Amino acid sequence: MMGLPFFGFCVALAFAAMGRRALAVAAGLVSIGVLLALFKLHVTSALDIAL
Repeated sequence: MMGLPFFGFCVALAFAAMGRRALAVAAGLVSIGVLLALFKLHVTSALDIAL
């Protein structure tokens, strides 16, 4: 799951290299959104600690 944002940033860099600025910005923003969603899932998950 954590590979998704990095794949998206790689796609954004590829779009930027091809000169497709709008697609690069869109892919970057989608990647940031996915990263924030995964962070929210990570932060709000309960810890299974048996003491």
